[in-house]
Amino acid sequence: MSVTPLPAARKRAVSPRALQKGQQTRAIILDAALGQAAHMGLEGLSIGALADLTQMSKSGVFAHFGSREELQIAVIREYHARFEDEVFFPAVREARGLPRLRALFEHWLRRVSVEVDSGCIYISGAVEFDDRPGPVRDALASMVRAWQAALERAIRLSIAEGHLRADTDPLQMLFEVHGLILALHHDARFLRLPGAVDRARVAFDRIVAHYVVGVDVSAPPPPLPRQAVR
Repeated sequence: MSVTPLPAARKRAVSPRALQKGQQTRAIILDAALGQAAHMGLEGLSIGALADLTQMSKSGVFAHFGSREELQIAVIREYHARFEDEVFFPAVREARGLPRLRALFEHWLRRVSVEVDSGCIYISGAVEFDDRPGPVRDALASMVRAWQAALERAIRLSIAEGHLRADTDPLQMLFEVHGLILALHHDARFLRLPGAVDRARVAFDRIVAHYVVGVDVSAPPPPLPRQAVR
């Protein structure tokens, strides 16, 4: 979407204080919108409901985004930023290769398990917009592809470091790992089945075991037999 800039003569200087206040208000609206979208989907976003939640006027909420579509895109970007902070950045502090790949999956798993009572916008948004072309779908798909690209890089680094077999197909492994999260979300959120998180971890270990070279030194040690525990 392109916006025609105002002529120079019509532009007005905005004070830093006013700009800061505007950013704070926008952040408050986005936080409320994220909560609403998590429970009701991106299509459930309502300017009126957000005005009630933030105790603002509808025109005040509208002024920060310009349209419902822009609000939806802003929510997707904010969700992605928080996802990076909670999942991606902590994991990339781990050693290159399999330790980092394991950390990416573990942080992702923890986030999805927390979202069981609200919902993952990546997953719910894909259901809402899978057959609806437009800027909102494009923004959502772009963020999901960015995350998948990060996982693919971690897999390729694991191969380069010699942790995974040289003949490992990164895209196949990515498909299998991503499928675990979709299954977890379905079983934990929709079916409310207990133990879904543990099953996802076990399944991930089996995927890694299929591709790993020798002994997986990044895996946690197996628990001692019950009779050997003091």
